[in-house]
Amino acid sequence: MEKVKIYSRFERFWHWTQMMLIITLGLTGFEIHGSYHLFGFEESVRLHSASGWAFLVLTIFALFWMIVTGQSRQFVPVRNNVKSQVMYYISGIFRNEPHPVPKTPESKLNPLQRIVYFGLIILVFPVQLITGFLYLYFHYPDNPFALEGLETIAVLHTLGAFLLVVFVMIHLYLITTGHTIGSNLKAMITGYEELEQTEN
Repeated sequence: MEKVKIYSRFERFWHWTQMMLIITLGLTGFEIHGSYHLFGFEESVRLHSASGWAFLVLTIFALFWMIVTGQSRQFVPVRNNVKSQVMYYISGIFRNEPHPVPKTPESKLNPLQRIVYFGLIILVFPVQLITGFLYLYFHYPDNPFALEGLETIAVLHTLGAFLLVVFVMIHLYLITTGHTIGSNLKAMITGYEELEQTEN
């Protein structure tokens, strides 16, 4: 095994800040929806709105960073090894089979991760941001703007929230599937991961 720098400081900052914002948005959003009582409605609205703006700013910085550094290529879906990656998660991982797509600094994401993250970046996140801000600025009666029939926007926003909840649950499971149960988590904290040495 060889200790390799995989994640830059910005990537780790982006990851953990995004995680905290998604959790805050989820907790406050479902409270606004009436699912439970935690912060109180008014405080949840305030936290949800502030977190939404923070998420937008973080996303803009992350997109700029990805484009400038060329890291955007990490998120482009590929067709190679998709089936083998699916079979690995279905059965191979339980048989201690080797990972079909070894991680490298140049290719940090496996084919399924690329598809999922690409979908989040170009579909789920934009839908959440657009529907969230539409609902925020066109919903409340004291706002000079008014739109009728916001049910579709609210349903889309809620659907996106459920997709993010599912993603977080799967993500929490998958971080335990590294060389050790905590190696993936440690890598996202330190930036370094132990990878198998490759023959030159």
